[in-house]
Amino acid sequence: MDEASLAAKKKQQTCCETISDPIAEQQKDQVTIDFLYLDLSECDRCQGTNEQLDSALPIITQTLEASGFEVVVHKIHVQSVQQAAALGFVVSPTIRVNDRDIQFDWRETPCEPCSKGCASRVSCREWTYGGRWYGIPPKELLIRAILREVYRRSEKAAPQSHGKTEVPDNLKRFFAEQPCCATAG
Repeated sequence: MDEASLAAKKKQQTCCETISDPIAEQQKDQVTIDFLYLDLSECDRCQGTNEQLDSALPIITQTLEASGFEVVVHKIHVQSVQQAAALGFVVSPTIRVNDRDIQFDWRETPCEPCSKGCASRVSCREWTYGGRWYGIPPKELLIRAILREVYRRSEKAAPQSHGKTEVPDNLKRFFAEQPCCATAG
């Protein structure tokens, strides 16, 4: 390689080394994703939602980090009526982004694994996506809903309040009638 080529290559390397990443220099906004659930040992819906979330997180994290966000994930095993009330937890499973449920249009239906050994039926969340209901949310639903909540927040949407909440009878039954499930996880 001649001297001019070496100088050009050195100049090119020096040039590229001086370019800094402005996002890395700034403090990144934090995105908190909370997965709240009753029972990962028996409940198909909690297990499936956990698996779908785990599958979606690499895609979500890569997208958000490229947009200047830091992603923090909490998986919270809700184990008592008191904890449910303090968290504002009203249905299992729940996924929140920055304290906002990712889907307000849900319904509860009887859940066989959570009702095992109960005198009454316990119900768990079903998710709606594309005009259909799912016991386990499709990965695409999670990706779209989480990204929507993040970008809504950046447009200054008010966070949902999760102060002490009245716990629904369904969850009270779960904790009262299934002490073994309330401590499994």
